[in-house]
Amino acid sequence: MSNAPPGLRKVLVVDDDPVIGKSFDRVLSGRGYAVITAANGEEALKKLSAEAYDVVFTDIKMPGMSGIEVAKRVKASQPWLPVVIVTGYGTVENEARAREAGVSGFLRKPLSPEMIVGTTELTLVAPMAEVAPAVADIVETPAPTAVAAETKTGSRVKDIALFLAAPFIGLVYMLLFPFVGMFLLARVAFQAREKKLEAEAAVGRSSLKSVALFLAAPFIGLVFAIGAPFIGLVLLVRAALKAQVKADKNE
Repeated sequence: MSNAPPGLRKVLVVDDDPVIGKSFDRVLSGRGYAVITAANGEEALKKLSAEAYDVVFTDIKMPGMSGIEVAKRVKASQPWLPVVIVTGYGTVENEARAREAGVSGFLRKPLSPEMIVGTTELTLVAPMAEVAPAVADIVETPAPTAVAAETKTGSRVKDIALFLAAPFIGLVYMLLFPFVGMFLLARVAFQAREKKLEAEAAVGRSSLKSVALFLAAPFIGLVFAIGAPFIGLVLLVRAALKAQVKADKNE
């Protein structure tokens, strides 16, 4: 017996790795669940025959009885009891065999607390989740056909509209073409005019500079003529002073 407190939902975890059972217990024990573990398939079946459980999580690869065989036997004796496969061997073949056995879902290792809680709650809310694929197939089967038909109809309408509008589009192009040409020619002429004005402005600035230098030349010459004697006198005095200093040092 599990000795689980009354009122708690009981979860049976079947795995030869004790770490997995401890992970479930650590995550679910404080959320209204009692977690009971079994090390193999035989032990799990004994516990299932002794008391009722709300959900079974079983590893797929264990010594002795596999998780798929456990799921088959559980579904044969208690078809209402949801079974979830916990595995690190998520192959297509294993999933197909497990679905044939009637499992409610798959929980792939490595496990996280969110994965454990989410899968447990979803499984208990919808214990007959194995019928969901069949319902989904019934609902979704006509949808692609309807979408394809609607897309095909829309494509035909678009083609017809383009065919009818083609002459008008051509007429618009014929009417607008001369104006487009005139606009391009005007743009080219405007750009050429701007370049010409810039060149003339540059020439004008150069001409003004030349005229200014020409007018200022006499005054510049006059300044040099007046200032040259004074500059020469200053240079002579400087040379004489240097010579006197050298003579004093030699004495």
